[in-house]
Amino acid sequence: MERDIAARSKKNPKLFFNYVNSKKMKQEGVGTLLSRGGTLVDENGEKAEILNSYFSSVYTSEEPDNEGFPCNMPSSSNLATDTWVTREEIQKRLEHVKVNKGPGPDGIHPRVLNELSAVIAKPLHLIFQDSLRSGMVPRDWRIANVVPLFKKGSRSQPENYRPVSLTSVVGKLLEGVIRDRVLEYIAVHNTISLCQHGFMRNRSCQTNLVAFYEEVSRNLDAGMAVDVIYLDFAKAFDTVPHRRLMIKLRNIGLEHNICNWIENWLKDRVQRVVVNGTFSNWTSVVSGVPQGSVLGPLLFNLFINDLEVGIDSIVSIFADDTKLCKTISSMQDAAALQSDLTKLDNWAANWKMRFNVDKCKVMHFGRNNINANYLLNGSVLGVSLMEKDLGVFVDNKLSNSRQCHSVATKANKVLSCIKKGIDSRDENIILPLYRSLVRPHLEYAVQFWAPVLKKDINELERVQRRATKLVKGMEDLNYEVRLSRLGLFSLEKRRLRGDMITLYKYIRGDYICDTNIYS
Repeated sequence: MERDIAARSKKNPKLFFNYVNSKKMKQEGVGTLLSRGGTLVDENGEKAEILNSYFSSVYTSEEPDNEGFPCNMPSSSNLATDTWVTREEIQKRLEHVKVNKGPGPDGIHPRVLNELSAVIAKPLHLIFQDSLRSGMVPRDWRIANVVPLFKKGSRSQPENYRPVSLTSVVGKLLEGVIRDRVLEYIAVHNTISLCQHGFMRNRSCQTNLVAFYEEVSRNLDAGMAVDVIYLDFAKAFDTVPHRRLMIKLRNIGLEHNICNWIENWLKDRVQRVVVNGTFSNWTSVVSGVPQGSVLGPLLFNLFINDLEVGIDSIVSIFADDTKLCKTISSMQDAAALQSDLTKLDNWAANWKMRFNVDKCKVMHFGRNNINANYLLNGSVLGVSLMEKDLGVFVDNKLSNSRQCHSVATKANKVLSCIKKGIDSRDENIILPLYRSLVRPHLEYAVQFWAPVLKKDINELERVQRRATKLVKGMEDLNYEVRLSRLGLFSLEKRRLRGDMITLYKYIRGDYICDTNIYS
C-alpha cells in the first residue's frame, strides 16, 4: 500500500495526504459556515447553498449592448474548423486523460474514456467536428459541479473558499483542442504581450520574477529609488464579462465558428456546489471563465492582454497578478506612476473589472526614496515592507532570508507528515515521497531567490539531511555518504546545476521576456 502511494505520489500527491488523514481519522474540507443571518451552519446541504449563493454574488452584469467598444470582424483567411481536429489526435488525447481525476456532472469517468479510447475516438471525432462546424455546445458541457477549496483565514467565512468547476471530461477534450489551436494562432501573430507570463509556453512564475526584479535590482545598483505597486483584481476569473470578452476575441481575428463556439460555451452555464456529496440547487453563471476548465486561463489572458496599452511604467503580469514599477527621483516621477495607476483603474472600470484596494500595496525600494503616496479609486495605497509575490517573499531590501525560512518550515512540516504517517523506512518509499512532496518546496522558482548567506544555505540543506536520515540503515552515516548511497546531490549542487540550465535556456532563446537580463 505505502509503496504504491510513494510510486504514484509525483503524479497524484493527494494520495499521500488522503492516506495520512485516513489514519488520523481527520476530515479536511468545508468547515462550519456563517450564514448571512449570522448563524453557524453545519448541515452539508445548507453549507452548499451558502457557498453557491456567495460564489454567484460576485458575478458581473453587463448592459445589453456594447456601444463604445469597437469590434473588427475576423478575416475569412483563417483555418477552417474541419482541419482543427483529427480522429488520431482525439485517440491520443484519450490515452493521456488523467484517470485519477473525478468525473463531471455527466458522470462519465476519465478512466472509462481512457480504457475505451480506441473504440470511442471515432464517434467523439464526429461529435467534435459537428460542434466546431456549427458552433453549438452540448448542454452537458456547460454545467459544472463546483468544489469549494479553502484558501486561508477562517473556515467559517464563505469568502475564504475558491470555486473550482468540475466539468465534463469529454467537453474538456474539445476545450484542449481549441486551446492548442488558438495558442498556435496567437503565437504566429504575437498576440499575447511579453509582460504576461501566466499559462504561456516557456513562461512561468520564475521567468516573471527574474525579468521584473532584474529591472528593480539594476536600478537600485545604479543608486536610484524604485516604487513597485502590487495590484490585486477582486475575483478576477469570476467577473470577466462575457460580451466584452467576445469583443476582444473577435478583434484578434479568430475564426468565426470558433468565436461562436466559445460564445455558446460561455452562454447559459449553470453550476451547483457540492459539499461532502450533497448538492446545492443549480445557479446561472452570468460572468467569468470557469476555474478548473481547460480554456479558462487562455481566455483570461486574451481578455487582460491590453491592460498595458498606453502605460509608460513597467508592467509585469502573471494571469491576474499585476505589478507596476517605475524609478522615482522626483515628485514628477511619482506623478507619472500615479497617472499610469489611474489608467489601469480606468481600464478596470471600462471592462467591468475592479481592484481589491485593500490588498493593493506599494513597496518603496532604495535609500533615497521619497516615499510618495499613491491613490487607487480614491483610496491611499498601503505601504508594504514585504510582499508574497507569486509565492515568493520579497522585501524592500531584496533579501531572501525570509523566503528561505518559509520554504524550509513548509518542507519540514511535510517531512514530519511523512515520518509520522508512513510506517516503512524503505528507501524505495521514503525517497519518492521526499522527491515529489518535500523537495519541490525547496526548489520552487529557486533560480530567482537562491540563498547566498551561509545560514540560509544551511537551513535549506538541513531539510535534506533530515530526510536522508529517515531511510533505514542511514541513521549513523555522515551526510556525504548518505547522499552517495542514495544517489542524491546536495541542494546547493542542484541549485548550481539549475542555474546553468536556466542560463542556457535564456541564451538559447527559450525564455523570451520583455526585458534585457544581460545588460
